[in-house]
Amino acid sequence: MSEAYFIGIDIGTQGARVVMLDETGRQLGAKEEVFPLTEGSREEQSPELWWESCCRLIPALVSAVKEQIPLDEIKAVAVTSTSGTIIPLDRNFNPLHNSIMYSDPRSAQQAAFCKAIAEENVQEGYTAFNASSGLPKMRWFLETYPEKTEQLYKFIHASDFITGRLCGLYDVTDYTNAMKSGYDLHQDQWPGYITEQIGIRREWLQEVKPSGEAIGKILPEIAKQFGLPGGILVTTGMTDGCASQVASGAVSPGQWNTTIGTTLVIKGVTKQSVNDPSGAIYNHRHPAGYWMPGGASNTGADWVSKLFAGQDLQELGKQAADRLPAASLAWPLLQQCERFPFVSPKAVGFWPEGDEVEKFTACMEGVAFIERYAYERIAVLSGEKIEKVFSAGGGSNSDTWLLIRSSVLNVPVCKMKNVSGAAGAAILAASHSYYPDLQTAAAAMVAAELTVQPSAELITAYDLKYKLFIEELRERKILN
Repeated sequence: MSEAYFIGIDIGTQGARVVMLDETGRQLGAKEEVFPLTEGSREEQSPELWWESCCRLIPALVSAVKEQIPLDEIKAVAVTSTSGTIIPLDRNFNPLHNSIMYSDPRSAQQAAFCKAIAEENVQEGYTAFNASSGLPKMRWFLETYPEKTEQLYKFIHASDFITGRLCGLYDVTDYTNAMKSGYDLHQDQWPGYITEQIGIRREWLQEVKPSGEAIGKILPEIAKQFGLPGGILVTTGMTDGCASQVASGAVSPGQWNTTIGTTLVIKGVTKQSVNDPSGAIYNHRHPAGYWMPGGASNTGADWVSKLFAGQDLQELGKQAADRLPAASLAWPLLQQCERFPFVSPKAVGFWPEGDEVEKFTACMEGVAFIERYAYERIAVLSGEKIEKVFSAGGGSNSDTWLLIRSSVLNVPVCKMKNVSGAAGAAILAASHSYYPDLQTAAAAMVAAELTVQPSAELITAYDLKYKLFIEELRERKILN
């Protein structure tokens, strides 16, 4: 019998998921719901609907596991959600407005304003504000709804809302959520320019703590509603990209993770922050004081469902394995604009038409080339060599894609067993309630399901094709 159990909650753009892990990382149960995705839900979503989903999923999870485990040994719960999503709260902790989603582009003008001011004031730290950042969304809300200003109590982040509903505390957020709201991770404070020049009052901003730190206990009435014992710790949360990094096990200096979901996210751990003049790479703060540099690309795996809707992806992957490398070049960027590993506002993707297997193969390679460019840039800026990549996200489910990526990168790629954001949140919950720190928790709770080694034959072929890919980007004026 296990000694301790932990609940992780992940509120994503397209759904909610809750899991329960024991202290070895074994998953006891999981429940999830899908949110209907519309054009409007990419801009705004109701936080109350997220909570209603939790109110269904968590009791269902508890019901599913209560015959297997002693519920009194559930130690802690943590929440992860989207980065850059903002919710204005009133003094009764109710939303004054729907959540303003990270994917809402309406704050582009405010983002340019915030970026210009930050660049004037910040010597070391995050200045790359864009429409997906939290701070511009705060200013957009104030400009758009000035009549609600006096009702405003706090601006909070997506994971903070669920954390607050669990324990009643909304005044605290974590390093990873606060960064894109302008928090100075180097000085550990909200910088003065946010109030003095951006117009966000200091009292509207939360206290900031490391991820995984216990801030309260689950409210008695919520514990009863969910069928849980009292006394379960509620910890500070984490952004979804960082939670996937935790789930992959890349939490100690020198370890790196690529998550390929809708977007491609690369994160690692270094002892010093990585300074990228372009702003494409930014640094989260590790709970132990290290740095978690990385970035999120607009290139990812969204092309799979959009370009190959209704097709047998497993069969396409098998046929692609016999075509490596593809004859064509592709970059499956579906929207105009790339933000990582380089910034190119007018970038447009490209891919071959006709042969579906050729297109599928070339698109997988294109994502791998973007991943390689990212790691090469990180290596130059950090002075650290990338020796192994931990892999997470839906893109890790294709063995062919893993082989392509390993051969393009010329390093082993490890597919991790339980790589959901919810699993990362559960590991985070364990990191101080049962284990002494996040590194110890991840070492105990994370394991590789498969390690793919690069193919000697493909390494040479992909070295050549990668150079052609970079030349193509330069000819298209995407790269300088």
